[in-house]
Amino acid sequence: MLGSLGRSGLRSLAGRAALLNGGAGSFPRQLGVQDLAAKRFLCSKPEEVQPKDPGVSFKVPGHRPSGFEKKILIWGGRFKKQEDIPEIVSYDMVDAAKSKVRVKFAVLMMAMTIFGCIIMVILGKQAAGRHESLANINLEKKARLREEALKEQAKP
Repeated sequence: MLGSLGRSGLRSLAGRAALLNGGAGSFPRQLGVQDLAAKRFLCSKPEEVQPKDPGVSFKVPGHRPSGFEKKILIWGGRFKKQEDIPEIVSYDMVDAAKSKVRVKFAVLMMAMTIFGCIIMVILGKQAAGRHESLANINLEKKARLREEALKEQAKP
């Protein structure tokens, strides 16, 4: 970066630095107390915010679950019956139940996908045993359409 500035660019950059440091002198000079204060001002950290009083908390202690969240709490294994669910539960309990149900649903979907693939392989092998293929079905369909087109041309 400094190589692209050239000699005059370096001089003007040095002059600006000297002005920022509080003096208009040449670049190679001794740094004084004033210079250090200016440097500190330019790269100072923002003031730290002091934490609030630890006794004051605005966090809501509980959550009133909706009907769907009650079902999730049951499916997640937190409670056995809907009557067992208290009127106010913690957010963490609802979140944990949602995560558990999400994992159960993902595992169920994976199992159904594998089951569907196995069924499709079995049905494909049965169709191959009956000599059914998409190519044969397509050829039969085209032959039928060709026959219908010939019949329509012969009618007029």
